[in-house]
Amino acid sequence: MTTLQQDPLLTLMYSSTAVATFDEAELSSLLAQSRAANERNGLTGMLLFRENRFFQTLEGTPEAVHEAMDRIRADERHTDVRVLNEESIVERRFSDWTMGYVALPAPREALPQGFRNSFSDVHGSDDAVAALRAARELNLWFRVRANRTSGRRVARAR
Repeated sequence: MTTLQQDPLLTLMYSSTAVATFDEAELSSLLAQSRAANERNGLTGMLLFRENRFFQTLEGTPEAVHEAMDRIRADERHTDVRVLNEESIVERRFSDWTMGYVALPAPREALPQGFRNSFSDVHGSDDAVAALRAARELNLWFRVRANRTSGRRVARAR
């Protein structure tokens, strides 16, 4: 019996800031482009967007993930691209998503003393450990939300 060797997988989480404001049509166009490119390149992942800031997780072969990041860094629509984590994985966490997406509404009010906002922590923390913790929390939040809402808004954004 022979065992099929799978290509190694890599996951990479990054944050960035949009240079200009994205409206719904521009965001839809960006998502369509990303999903098509990801499907061609065997990438999966998810994207969150709030107040002109992006948080994204990409998964695929190391070569495909690094090529995607090179394109993202060169994309003039992004600035402040910050890799939060890059690590080998055994299996994909977003295998059903060429680019799962959720637009996060802006916070309505300030958080009470002692409360955190993971999305803000990803972008606003100079502490790499805190930013990585927040990035992992956002990944988990997205996967849980996707499972709970399958068939609704998040699931349509595959």
